[in-house]
Amino acid sequence: MNPLYILVGVLAGGILLRMPIGFSMLAAGIGYLIAKGQDLGLMAEQVGNGLYNSYVLLAVPLFVFAANIMNAGTVSERIFDFCRILVGRMRGGLAQVDILVSVVFSGMSGSAIADAAGPGLVTIKQMLRKPEYSRGFAAAVVVASATLGPVIPPSIPMVIYALVSGASVGALFLAGVVPGVLMALLMMLVVHIIAVRRNMPRDEPVPLREWPAILFRGALPLSMPIVLLGGIYSGAFTPTEAAAVAAVHALLLATVVYRALTLRSFWGVVLESTRASAVITMILAGSFILNYAFTAEGVPQAMAAWVGGMQLTPTTFLLLVNLLFLVLGCFLDVSVLLLVFVPMLLPAVKMLGIDLVHFGVLVVLNMMIGLIHPPFGMLLFVTKALTGIPIGEMMKEGWPFLVMLLLLLLALTLFPQIVLWLPQTMGYGLK
Repeated sequence: MNPLYILVGVLAGGILLRMPIGFSMLAAGIGYLIAKGQDLGLMAEQVGNGLYNSYVLLAVPLFVFAANIMNAGTVSERIFDFCRILVGRMRGGLAQVDILVSVVFSGMSGSAIADAAGPGLVTIKQMLRKPEYSRGFAAAVVVASATLGPVIPPSIPMVIYALVSGASVGALFLAGVVPGVLMALLMMLVVHIIAVRRNMPRDEPVPLREWPAILFRGALPLSMPIVLLGGIYSGAFTPTEAAAVAAVHALLLATVVYRALTLRSFWGVVLESTRASAVITMILAGSFILNYAFTAEGVPQAMAAWVGGMQLTPTTFLLLVNLLFLVLGCFLDVSVLLLVFVPMLLPAVKMLGIDLVHFGVLVVLNMMIGLIHPPFGMLLFVTKALTGIPIGEMMKEGWPFLVMLLLLLLALTLFPQIVLWLPQTMGYGLK
């Protein structure tokens, strides 16, 4: 039997049996090497070289650690209070606050799950205290706004995409700014329309005498994205070093400034960050051997030849890729899409002259849409686990946000300059 069929069969079987995706990928790699009659030591070589020669990967556990520190150190609550002053008096104020909080938190964590589990949980609790906000609507707003995390820089998925594609991390971070801002504005518009139709309340005004203290407490966390992005684009440190700066910055805020992190809670943050980083590392390890197998079998080259034979335009190709990812996102984890399918598509992307940075932003946005629609939508399951709100209620209230994201994805596909304008303006050479 063709070794490639063995690989795909073992991988599909592991996913259907709900085996951890990293183990499924490694098992598929082992099955491939056995069917091919190759030394199993080749897997250790591929995994070792892939992990230890990738300096950019150090950013992933550091950003995870920074996000967990902020969630454990009351940073989320302080950002929430800060944003209440800015947009709380709008119709549907608490929902608007959640979106703005996600924008701020996105500039620190780079993780959608961290956003939903931290600031999102704070906002849901606040909304559920008011009868005008249904459980489904509160959860739907949080789930939708959490997708901002990996689009607005810094972004863990963009770091991993840079690893597999060779694109500039700095250019990818810049390219996510305008789409991220557009996402936030469109979400706020959707909330406003729903709030007006349902006559949702404005948030209670914050007394003026409390403003200085709230603004001061909220301004300190806001300094993190300024430090990170300013340091990256001034050349003071690399994106990988920026992740270390983020971790130290979050730790200082939580321990020295706010004194909100005990030794016990810090140990819990370390354990959770280690667990999350280990999961990501196992998936990366599996992706290295799968990509070796696909390359050895000529799959990426065959894909490029097939695309060339169809004489697709770049726009048509991107639309088909969007459709493919939206369908696969119903069944597969986003890590599989990013680490297995993207490398197979890259030769065709380069052949068609599609900019890698533009393609990367589209890939990340596709993955975010995959996080919020069933049956696999991870954000739906995380929010259900944290709040007990049924997924059906979230989906009933969340479809306007899903439609909005799909329309934005279409606009970014048809008009690449929305994505590329800022990195080009900042002088990044794109390809």
